[in-house]
Amino acid sequence: MDHVEKCALISVSDKTGIAEFAGQLVAKGFSIISSGGTHQHLKNAGLSPRKVSERTGFPEILDGRVKTLHPAIHGALLAKYEMPSHQEALKQHGIGRIHLVVVNLYPFAKTIANPEVTVADAIEQIDIGGPTMVRATAKNFQNLTILTDPQDYAAFLDQVSGDGLPPLAFRLAMARKAFHHTFAYDMKIADYLDTVIETEDQLKRGPAQGLPTTYRFSATLAEEMRYGENPHQRAAFYSMNDLDLESYVVQHQGKQLSFNNLVDMEAAWRCALDFENPTAVIVKHTNPCGVASHSNLETAFRRARQVDSVSSFGGIIAFNRQVNLGTAVAVMEQFVELVIAPSFAADALKAFRKKKNVRVLELKKPENGKGPVLDLKRLDHGLLIQERDDLSVPFSEWKCVSKRVPTEEEVAALKCAWTLVKHVKSNAIVYADAAGAVGIGAGQMSRVDSAKIAISKAVEAGLEIGGTAMASDAFFPFRDSIDEAAKAGVTAVVEPGGSVRDEEVIEAANEHGIVLFFTGMRHFKH
Repeated sequence: MDHVEKCALISVSDKTGIAEFAGQLVAKGFSIISSGGTHQHLKNAGLSPRKVSERTGFPEILDGRVKTLHPAIHGALLAKYEMPSHQEALKQHGIGRIHLVVVNLYPFAKTIANPEVTVADAIEQIDIGGPTMVRATAKNFQNLTILTDPQDYAAFLDQVSGDGLPPLAFRLAMARKAFHHTFAYDMKIADYLDTVIETEDQLKRGPAQGLPTTYRFSATLAEEMRYGENPHQRAAFYSMNDLDLESYVVQHQGKQLSFNNLVDMEAAWRCALDFENPTAVIVKHTNPCGVASHSNLETAFRRARQVDSVSSFGGIIAFNRQVNLGTAVAVMEQFVELVIAPSFAADALKAFRKKKNVRVLELKKPENGKGPVLDLKRLDHGLLIQERDDLSVPFSEWKCVSKRVPTEEEVAALKCAWTLVKHVKSNAIVYADAAGAVGIGAGQMSRVDSAKIAISKAVEAGLEIGGTAMASDAFFPFRDSIDEAAKAGVTAVVEPGGSVRDEEVIEAANEHGIVLFFTGMRHFKH
């Protein structure tokens, strides 16, 4: 095929660095064709791009909805230039070659982020010509280069050769990136349309209805971990919704976060945010092993650590308030892996620097208070998806089923125990007073065993079970757990209720003079 001028087609929504890039392309012998706002932007920068309509011989129509959808464009994008028949077809129809396509798409995600945007305005931001050009060019990466990210402009300029093409490996990498770009874009559109409803012949956006018919997600490799749960497992953090770790986590110091660190971090943080008063949470292997609240955060932490000082060694610590110097000094008295808080005082950060390997993280609270609304578990052949266990029955809706009613102190203890128990792996039993946990029993096959373990932990810690409240994440199938609690001195119990033997359990509570509440809500955590 005869030599043709190197040509770049540029049509971008994100104009970051595009004028400078286009100028450098011209310096390397490229001619530029563009359309709409991009064409004007390049002209304003002193360049002389040709309009797409000059190449197609057809004007933009339908208020710009149709600009690049033309054989003069897509013939050049899809031609196999190594095939004589394709060369002949291009020559017959007067279609010149295009070497480079620089396209990014209408800002649909930014548009729908505005709560006031109408459905009609959102639909206008569904790009058609852009994704078509991106996909066509990416499909034909053996003959063209597609660029969808301004971060790749410099690499292209470094690698492009005199024939207008960078190495095949670079073109392949850009094609992969391009298809991810269009996939993520289409996913956002589909997710949005799932929320659009028709009422009285009008389209409007409504709340999500139940679980999605199709669950879509796009995740981008953001950071490789040293390893997964164990050293022989490879692992990485993938960002979703264009959010990476740095968008909500500030690491002030310490070693790289591990896979297990991140899992425990999430568990500790969720637990801490469920408490209204200043609270310290200590987590080991996703289970709270100490939780306490107090107006003085240092006091709260010392009480939390006392609940299970053995398990708290090397634990993950979360606070729901700014960490001050006194609290930081208390934390450093024992080995810890990770400290989490919404903020840290300057002198607290200075104190932590004495042990440089301790990871100190500042986390942003979710804007809606709860974060993502769905949880996922992977099976061999599919996904299990459920709503997050964010709901909790307020005390005003609990049902007191015992003869005795609680004191104010017992109410405070019951609320604390019930808030905590949903964060403990099933079967879960928590003993607590108004200040925090006294004993925690987690993950046992028998609920009675969880109750016994929680008592033994309290005894080891020198904490008094007598006068505490007990919470169970699910109903008691038999009265034996109530009997064990009574022996230990528990005076109040909260559980979901719903067992065929509820009357037997209520009878046991009344025999022992124990206050018993049913919440009607279970909190299994597998």
